[in-house]
Amino acid sequence: MNLSPVKQTLRYDQVSCRLQVEGLPDVSVGQGNEAVGIITGWNLRWSGRPELEGRKDHLLALMAVVLPYARHLISGVARPFGGGDSPVSIAPREQGGHSLELRSSQPDTAPLTLELDDAELADLVRVLDQLRLDPRLQLKLELPEPQPLHPREVLERVPLRRRLVAPLGGALAVAAAAAFGLLLPEPRPQQPPPGAVELRGEP
Repeated sequence: MNLSPVKQTLRYDQVSCRLQVEGLPDVSVGQGNEAVGIITGWNLRWSGRPELEGRKDHLLALMAVVLPYARHLISGVARPFGGGDSPVSIAPREQGGHSLELRSSQPDTAPLTLELDDAELADLVRVLDQLRLDPRLQLKLELPEPQPLHPREVLERVPLRRRLVAPLGGALAVAAAAAFGLLLPEPRPQQPPPGAVELRGEP
């Protein structure tokens, strides 16, 4: 007798949010009842914020922008992730914090924008990482591989003032050496000592 796969629920809790992922084992590849190989839905509950829910592709889109955004923040490079054609985007706010925007696939639904502080972003990153590293999730997550910082981003990590110190210091040192050289008197021609024979070449 064939038994139907048992629905599983993966739950991850942090102070400000809770991520819950529902799914089924993929019996076609021999997964056990405790595994999740097929995601059927998910929801993200916030303290005092609207609940988010969606399909697998929405969850992957959330992970694909939030995780690299957090890595760049740790590296000191804050820049937006997710364009206008992406269902999820996140960017730093000028007044501090982070702006997370989610766009519904329904044409008559306005985008939802959430303003997160650093602690809320950290909680979101933790629950997404817990899901990604959970051995019960036996599903290949189609996420972009972590990329190293571009040379320009590495350069921009250093404040402009510090970047200018070395070249300006070098230029000032060269200028000071040149000015000091101009101030030195020209050496006087040396006179031969008395009794010395002066050698001259043939005219």
